[in-house]
Amino acid sequence: MPGVDRRTAVKGAAAAAASVALLFVGAPAVVASGDSNVVRPDDRRLAYEGHWGRTAEAAATVNSGSRLRFRFTGGTLHALFDVSSITVPAQIYVSVDGGPKRLYDVDRPDIDIALSGRGTHTAEISVKDVFSRANRWTPPLETGVVLTGLRLDEGARPLPERPLREMQLAFYGDSITQGVMALCEVNTSDCADGTVAYPTLVADKLHASLTQVGFGRQGVIQAGNGGVPAAGAAYDWNYADSRADSDRRADVIVVNQGTNDAAFGREEFRAAYRAYLDQLRSAAPRARILALRPFNGTHGDDIAAVVGELADRRVEFVDTTGWVTPESGDFNGTVHPNAQGHRKVADRLIALIHHKEH
Repeated sequence: MPGVDRRTAVKGAAAAAASVALLFVGAPAVVASGDSNVVRPDDRRLAYEGHWGRTAEAAATVNSGSRLRFRFTGGTLHALFDVSSITVPAQIYVSVDGGPKRLYDVDRPDIDIALSGRGTHTAEISVKDVFSRANRWTPPLETGVVLTGLRLDEGARPLPERPLREMQLAFYGDSITQGVMALCEVNTSDCADGTVAYPTLVADKLHASLTQVGFGRQGVIQAGNGGVPAAGAAYDWNYADSRADSDRRADVIVVNQGTNDAAFGREEFRAAYRAYLDQLRSAAPRARILALRPFNGTHGDDIAAVVGELADRRVEFVDTTGWVTPESGDFNGTVHPNAQGHRKVADRLIALIHHKEH
């Protein structure tokens, strides 16, 4: 792509026990630790959203839709990455001072982000796509984003970020939640975009903090692509050996699972789906949980039945029948909504969440 940098990265982790401490190997980590102009990825002035495994050496995510916001002074900005184990680079957008998003494939350890000049700036890095079919679960990872630092001018500094948004939303699902094929009909990173998928659209409209976790091919029973386990086993983890922050403070959790569990029978699916909802409720005792009927209807009756059996008024079955249809041109392929389809889904969820939460 003209004017677009390429490649992304996640290198690995040799984690002992269930520790979040990771060992990232590569030159960027050395530069970050020894350069006084480099802001470390665990700096409290950096505002992360989504699932990021964070240490002093690196902040790593394997989820499309994850993002990072920060403010800083100076006239230059370099984003530093560890790309040492990456075989399929993830794609990111970077927006500076509220301007247009610029696309990068993170294929190098140092990306120079253009600024308009010296002064006080704001920047947002958002993950467009982490390819679902490469290993993104067990380190050393073949795809993902590993930020090892931000290099500023001599004498420049990061500034405290404004408080995170008041409402906290979490979305869990499969390749649809990830934004696979949102832009075109091929399962590649170029055709995928988590930032045009309905979770990001809903969070931005409601000015909410976002956790967006979607794994291609995953279900409540079916394991996902890229070495990702089924939803229950993946929940509460950024990736293998990196425990995720709890959803305890989430206001709303949206679940879109079941599409990839078509091969499993009713009773087996219901038991697994019930266990997954119980897991979410245990982690987030006060959250409103919206259990979506998959857009193609797979196990829709089973999901409705499971929710109906729960003695929990804060768990709701959401009948998505007719929200998006092939006849209306809402899909790329047979399963994945396109950008138009994601917008239709987002509009429905915005109305649903806004009505109850306000």
